[in-house]
Amino acid sequence: MKFPVAVVVLAAGASTRMKSAVPKVLHPIAGWPLMRHVLESVTRLKPARLVGVVAPGAAAVSQAFFPHPTVVQQRPLGTGDAAKAALAALKGHRGPILVVYADTPLITTATLRKLIEACRRDKAAVGVLGFKARDPSPYGRLIVRAGVLDRIVESKDADEAERKIDFCNSGVMCLDGSLAATLLGAIRNSNAKGEFYLTDAVAVARGCGHRAIAVEGDEAEFQGVNSRVELAMAERALQRRLRMAAMEAGATLTDPETVWFSADTRLAADVTVEPNVRFGLGVSVASGTEIKAFCDIEGVRIGKHARVGPFARIRPVSDVADNVHIGNFVELKATKMRRGAKANHLAYLGDSDIGDASNIGAGTIAVNYDGYGKHRTVIGAGAFIGSNSSLVAPLRVGKGANVAAGSVITEDVPAKALALGRARQVIKKGRADPLRAKLKTRAAEAKRQNKRQK
Repeated sequence: MKFPVAVVVLAAGASTRMKSAVPKVLHPIAGWPLMRHVLESVTRLKPARLVGVVAPGAAAVSQAFFPHPTVVQQRPLGTGDAAKAALAALKGHRGPILVVYADTPLITTATLRKLIEACRRDKAAVGVLGFKARDPSPYGRLIVRAGVLDRIVESKDADEAERKIDFCNSGVMCLDGSLAATLLGAIRNSNAKGEFYLTDAVAVARGCGHRAIAVEGDEAEFQGVNSRVELAMAERALQRRLRMAAMEAGATLTDPETVWFSADTRLAADVTVEPNVRFGLGVSVASGTEIKAFCDIEGVRIGKHARVGPFARIRPVSDVADNVHIGNFVELKATKMRRGAKANHLAYLGDSDIGDASNIGAGTIAVNYDGYGKHRTVIGAGAFIGSNSSLVAPLRVGKGANVAAGSVITEDVPAKALALGRARQVIKKGRADPLRAKLKTRAAEAKRQNKRQK
């Protein structure tokens, strides 16, 4: 019988090298906390149980595990002790138990599944993920003989022959659930640190006559994060992965290294993204849309064949329909741009609903905040809003209405009406030269006054 897998995520480690009040595993890359990347990978395995191991007082970390349960490792006595702390939450589980780390955000579901299936196939009590290291010196070595993992040797304990081995320990381990309590209970802390090391489970299993195996993965997936420098390195590695995935799915990135994604960014085929674009969380872009250079986009669904930018900003809770044009220095916030609507230059549209095929002129502002609350502006289909208009919300502009350029509109505009909200223009013939002379004399007098005061 093939028993389901359980997962233990170790998140109790101290994060002193981060020099931060924020727990290490909650620092973000690609918009998600480190541990969420790990949780996303392991939940795709559809585990029967998933439990996190946290440090005492780590309420924020426990909350980030929700709806999955957490247990507390009361004292920092090593990875073996942390894994043992999870056993009570896994009571009765007989399938594989996968032990992973919350600070390794690049691990993939495919690699984890490869380890689990190898343990099932080989009926291994312990399976370890390893990798061929470009520089093996910091890592424990996996000593494999005739396809069996004999032991793990820490770098500082390796002899000359063992130091030449480049097959290294990632820390990720799979335990036979029916043997896990016995293996973890037999680990001793007879070492300089007085800690219980999960790696010792290999020696325990072999000493009991059980099989241990090592499965090779890609070194890049096992990059841990213990400092701000390593956080930046992980961000860079993940961005490379996200860019490659977007291009392989049919999007065009004209300068990939300058485009920054969030973990949940979704670009359809035939989307084009120009240089220096940032996608925050919650963005999906439909096919045929062009995102021009220097845009900042977050929390929006963008429809087909839209054009955004350059230098546009779209803030969360917005929706951009098919064939919409959002031009340079246009900002949207919690705004719906309906099919074919256009705002091509220099506009702020906050808390607005812009109707089908309507046109928003340059310099238009949806005045949505009165100092106490936010209010909505609703513009009907086919309306024309002239340049440099201020639309003071709450406000409705009817279908097909026309707002004259330079207007301040404070009352609803009926459908197909023309609205003018500006002072009447006055022309005084021949008065330009006298005005200039007056201003020139005033400026000269001010200059003389300044000299006398000095």
